Amino acid sequence: MKSPVPAASASAMIDERIKQLGGWRGKMLARVRTIVHQADPEIVEEWKFMGTPVWSHAGIVCTGETYKSVVKMTFAKGAALQDPSGLFNSSLEGHVRRAIDIHEGETIDEAALKELIRAAVALNVEGKSKQGTSKLGTSKLKPRRASGKRTG
Repeated sequence: MKSPVPAASASAMIDERIKQLGGWRGKMLARVRTIVHQADPEIVEEWKFMGTPVWSHAGIVCTGETYKSVVKMTFAKGAALQDPSGLFNSSLEGHVRRAIDIHEGETIDEAALKELIRAAVALNVEGKSKQGTSKLGTSKLKPRRASGKRTG
């Protein structure tokens, strides 16, 4: 298994990707990155999936993919999020993920995007706090059986 890219290196790689892209895609990826950090100052930048910027907090929040005609933000658990502003416009048929495709010349509803990011972080944090407990709040882990040996 590959070891993760250290956060400082991941940030530098995202900087480089933005620089290499240039044009509207570079500017849009930089803007998306800024919005993500404004929404959650504790977000961690990662570089995964063979060269994709990833923003995480208690798990993957979203990715920032770039294609010839679109900058795509894919939310790892987007299907579980409320999207009252209708930002999700791609991967709508998926059972888990949802995405936002941003085309050249389009503007972003920054307030709605920040709310979506905060909701994704909250979902991740909530999921982490529930790990190891059942719906009743008791541990899912089986208790260890006492050893047959007595100390004495």
